[in-house]
Amino acid sequence: MSANFGERLREIRKRRGLSQRELSQNSGVSLSLIRKLEQGEREDTRLETARQLASALKVPTTRLVAEHAEEPADAATVERWAPVHAALAAPAQRDDLEEAPTVTGVRDTLQAAVPLFAHDRFAELATALPSLLRDAETLTAIDPRGRPLRARLLELTGWLMTQTRQFDAAEMALARALDDATDRIQGASTVNTQCWLLLRRGKLADARELAAQWADDVEPRMSRATPAELSTWGWLLLRLSAAAVRDNRPGEAEDALRLAHSAAVALGRECTPEGDFLRTFGPITVALKRTENAMVAGQPDKVLTLASHIPADSLKPSSNNRNRHLLDVANAHTQQRQYAEAVDIFNKIRAGSPQWLPNQRYARDILASIVGKRRTLTPDMRALADLVTLPV
Repeated sequence: MSANFGERLREIRKRRGLSQRELSQNSGVSLSLIRKLEQGEREDTRLETARQLASALKVPTTRLVAEHAEEPADAATVERWAPVHAALAAPAQRDDLEEAPTVTGVRDTLQAAVPLFAHDRFAELATALPSLLRDAETLTAIDPRGRPLRARLLELTGWLMTQTRQFDAAEMALARALDDATDRIQGASTVNTQCWLLLRRGKLADARELAAQWADDVEPRMSRATPAELSTWGWLLLRLSAAAVRDNRPGEAEDALRLAHSAAVALGRECTPEGDFLRTFGPITVALKRTENAMVAGQPDKVLTLASHIPADSLKPSSNNRNRHLLDVANAHTQQRQYAEAVDIFNKIRAGSPQWLPNQRYARDILASIVGKRRTLTPDMRALADLVTLPV
């Protein structure tokens, strides 16, 4: 968050002719927090709070916020993934070409690793990924047929690093993946993940511009578009919508969501082009993102209404769709003071993706709200608080 956040807030509030108390009433943000921000006692706040203030002031969130990144990974996480960081930066090894990796070998190993990414098997990936990255690097140095394999692996690695809040490593992996991309669809798929990284780093304007540019570039002719083209275009529109709603541009967010819906209707069902779980797209995916937008906009009742019509249980546990949606539903229940229902949702996520949940700052924030409003905690609440390392 910009160190000038409080100054910007005070300046825009005065230009709107609002007192601090009136801004508090219009935004739903506490008067004490507004005072602390404007007086410099607090230098930052959550992006969600900044969006509420911006909405009440009728300005884009980026007028208040220069950048608001999610909390990066802690030292223990960085240390756990240090071999992956080293492999990303290491040059190709050419000194033992008798044992050089082959296209078939790297392709088969990568194919075997994809389910580990898709199902958030972080412990197994931390062990397997360094050698696979080194093999892909060496293969590409001696055989150009290795380039698309390395591009795919780097894209997955960038997605994984974003997932675990190792943002600098994610940026490096995704930039290299985009450079390696051998066709427009593969490049756009990488850009989709880059947009997600920008969103998590709070770079809303950059995410909007990048998603809009690439969505324009890859927009297909609907009458003869392939599933891969529709999925790629649809996902870029969803990223554009996500950035716009966080930047307090609801009209732009809805327009992008409407276009994404048209791509989903053209597909007719959830589709996973070329077996790539990152590109899974269709009517359910768009419905999940519409629900996410409602949560960002502070409409928990709408979230629960929309969620009641989404067959989320028919989707496989995946951080790419179902799990993030379930966190929104848990948050909506929490804001409606339906704590037992929220905990039930958390237990469902934990059962399907126990290694994913501890890496989610969003989950920690929701549980902190539940714990803070309960006099006594149930065993399930205590177990979940321990799992996401909620401070005592």
